[in-house]
Amino acid sequence: MQIDKTPFKDLVVLTPKIFADNRGYFFESHNNKTLDLAGLRYDWVQDNQSHSTYGVIRGLHFQKNPAAQTKLVRVLQGEILDVVVDLRRAEPTFGQVFSILLSAENKQQLLVPKGFAHGFSVLSETADVLYKCDALYNKESESGICYNDAELAIDWKVPLDQVIVSEKDLVLSSFNDLDSNF
Repeated sequence: MQIDKTPFKDLVVLTPKIFADNRGYFFESHNNKTLDLAGLRYDWVQDNQSHSTYGVIRGLHFQKNPAAQTKLVRVLQGEILDVVVDLRRAEPTFGQVFSILLSAENKQQLLVPKGFAHGFSVLSETADVLYKCDALYNKESESGICYNDAELAIDWKVPLDQVIVSEKDLVLSSFNDLDSNF
C-alpha cells in the first residue's frame, strides 16, 4: 500500500497495490501493520456505509472533542468528491479545504484525522461509501459546517440546481460561526 502525504498534517491518501488477472482483482483495503509502520495507528471501532444518488452532498460533519473521530474513507461503488476542512486552530492549514476524487475505480482512501470537518458529493449516478471510525457516534458532540459556506467557497462539482442536501445539513453553521474545540 502506498501512503502519500498531503499539505495537511496527518491527512494522507492511501493507494492499494492491485493484483489483477482474468478473474478480476484483489487488494488489501486495510492493514494495521502497514499503517503502524507509517506512524498511523488507529483502533477502528465503527464502520459506516452510505448509498447516495448523483448530486447528493453529505456534510460537512465532525464530532467535537472528546468524541472526535478519525475516519478512513473509501468508495465501494461509484465516484465522489471527498472534501475536508482543517479545524485545528494551531495548524497553518486551519480553515483550508482539501478535496480528492475517490472512486471504486481508483480504490484510493482518505485518512481524515481528528480535527477535520468531512463531507462528500456524489459525482456518479450512485455511490456507496464506506468509512471506518476510531470513535463511536456521539449525538451530543456532532457538529458541522454548511456545505455552501461563502468563506470556504467549496466547488462540489455538482450544478447548484442538482444539489441534494438533507434538512439537517442545510441548517449547519457557517465557518465563521463555528463552535469547535480543536
